[in-house]
Amino acid sequence: MPRQYGQRTGGKLMNRVYGSGWCTVVLVGLVLVLWNWERARAENVLGAGAGLRSYSEGGVGCCGGERERSGVVGGGGGWLEAAGSGGKRRKRLERNRFEEEKGRKCSGEARCRREHKKRRAREVAIGKGVGGTKSWIDGSSEKVGGNDCNKEERKGSGEPEIRIERVDDVPLLMKIMVKIGLQEVIDNQIPTHWKQRSLSWGWTAVIWLGYILSEGDHRKVVLREFIKGMKSALEANTGLELDELDFTDDRLAILLRYMSDSKYWRGIEEELGKNTIEAYDLRKETARCDATTVSGYHRAVEGGMFQFGNSKDDPSRPQLKIMMGSLDPLGMPLATDVVAGNRADDGLYGPIISRMSSILNKAGILYVGDCKLGSIGNRLHIKSQKIQGHYLCPLPQTGETAKKMGEWIERGILIEAEDKLIKFKVMDDKGTEETKAKGYEIVCRQSGTVDGEELVWEERNLIVNSPKHAEAQARGLEKRIQNAITKILGLTPAKGRGKRQITNETDLVEAADAILEQHSVKGMVNYEYIKEVEKQEKYIGRGRGSADREKQIIEKVRYVVTNVVRRKDVVERELQKLGWKAFVTDVPEARLSLIDAIKCYRNEYRIEKIFNRLKSRYVISPLFVKRDDQAEGLTNLLTLGVRVATLIQYVARRSLDESGTTLTGLHLENPKKATNTPTCERLLRAFSKIYLTTIETGGNIIRHITPLSHLQTKILELLRLDATIYSGLAKLAKPRRC
Repeated sequence: MPRQYGQRTGGKLMNRVYGSGWCTVVLVGLVLVLWNWERARAENVLGAGAGLRSYSEGGVGCCGGERERSGVVGGGGGWLEAAGSGGKRRKRLERNRFEEEKGRKCSGEARCRREHKKRRAREVAIGKGVGGTKSWIDGSSEKVGGNDCNKEERKGSGEPEIRIERVDDVPLLMKIMVKIGLQEVIDNQIPTHWKQRSLSWGWTAVIWLGYILSEGDHRKVVLREFIKGMKSALEANTGLELDELDFTDDRLAILLRYMSDSKYWRGIEEELGKNTIEAYDLRKETARCDATTVSGYHRAVEGGMFQFGNSKDDPSRPQLKIMMGSLDPLGMPLATDVVAGNRADDGLYGPIISRMSSILNKAGILYVGDCKLGSIGNRLHIKSQKIQGHYLCPLPQTGETAKKMGEWIERGILIEAEDKLIKFKVMDDKGTEETKAKGYEIVCRQSGTVDGEELVWEERNLIVNSPKHAEAQARGLEKRIQNAITKILGLTPAKGRGKRQITNETDLVEAADAILEQHSVKGMVNYEYIKEVEKQEKYIGRGRGSADREKQIIEKVRYVVTNVVRRKDVVERELQKLGWKAFVTDVPEARLSLIDAIKCYRNEYRIEKIFNRLKSRYVISPLFVKRDDQAEGLTNLLTLGVRVATLIQYVARRSLDESGTTLTGLHLENPKKATNTPTCERLLRAFSKIYLTTIETGGNIIRHITPLSHLQTKILELLRLDATIYSGLAKLAKPRRC
């Protein structure tokens, strides 16, 4: 019964809901009918005379309607007068905007007739002065006619057309890219096809990068909506007529294919690097090299770009590898190589250094990298006549270095006991002096053959100890010792159900030694164990026991670890060896002292910032492309975006340092917080919610841009940009055809 009652009640409730819904639909329909009827009456009164006059004269109406067999199109905003209908006027059915978007098919005759009517309407409107004029920045003027009947109806009825576009930081980004010549460089390097669309590849890349840097989204599918929502602002910035079809997926795919071709890409990065260095007067003294991996949801195929390899991101997914070369002190990308994810790093340093040397076009550049740069082959390549550079990197803990490292550490401990190590000290926030590093150096001779030429030079081995690094290693050593002690004690649990015992001494020793090897504490920990024998007397055979039955004694043997202790003397000696690292450089001490070398290598985070931006802000992983050439081209394009972001951050910080001022208002959580090291992300976020409003009424166009705040004006001054890149949007710039 409760279920039947519930069913009846639910049915009544749904009937009421459906009934109320239909009432709402009917009311809305009546309102729309009444509104259309009132509008038709008004248009009938205004346009009936013109329509009848044009019919009697055998000409066209004010909407450009042309005489046909069935009647004449008058000027009453879509009213149709039929010749054989007794003069009665009926409303022509119009398609709504949803049907227009669907693009319904129609016959060829109907399509031609509709296009002919629209064309005649525009000609008549312009000939009679309907639609007004547009005033351009260059002083010229142009008559404006309607593009469609709905637009003419709005003008005739006095309804304004309002468009609101959110521009935010896009004008700033595009201005920076134009200043470094990105558009011209791409147009110079990438060829054009005589059948391609009129918008050049350079402007296509600049506008796409403007969207990527502003929104942090590198997908191709969303770019057309972006163009549609910012068409007026982008045309004002570029001075070109833009179309959504210039940014279709297939056209962007062609651009990425060009960007993946080394013949075009290397020309782009070389010319762009030279332009940027010249435009912003950047120093050419130090360059850095490093590699990273990018995982993706791609299929690993033989010979493909995405392969399984050593990864810090996600070893379970195939990856590609990015070899990056950057310029200090701003950390701007100079050269990029995208290779398969299973390639070794050692062989990637030579090509990237050669390309950076070509861009910088200067001898004596210091190249800084990790231990893989320290191979003898890479050092010979840097010392060759083609590069004529210098190197600074850690020595790999293999080969001769591994054999000599113990001797170098022992020597350093002896020198430290005499307090003769060179110390690098800094003052902390509390005014306390803190030792960051200390060490000594050994000068030796190095030789090798490159390109058939024998080279001999002096290099310095820098043996450096970092107290902070030693403390971290000491904590790790203590943790490993504790884990080893716990695991060795757990080898011999107490007797109990399910507790497996070790009955063979060899098994116990092998298991304990394996634990010590696993935690790298062999020789630092000693363990003691005993042999326990439990004797049990049992009758021989089956059955009950008696005084005359024979007995036997069964022994159960188990080995028990009784004590695990650390060897304090060995641990103490090991602690003294922690924190030591060997570096190698060929720069003379007069140019690069030991302390300066330590400072230089500690700035390795600058190139890591490039990888951080790629993987965080611009979300390079995963790549929303499938083919290898698209993945490589998109990666190269994103590095151009990182180049722009890095340049914005560096120029703003340099301007603050030169003026000795700070910037406030960048931190929403603390608006009064002042900083002289703003990040690019915070600088761009300050240009949020800037709108361009366009009002078109009666043939006149009015534009309004959100006024810039004091903070936004200050940022533009720091970047050496003019505020007219925003205020100029309020003036109607006359776009030209590409």
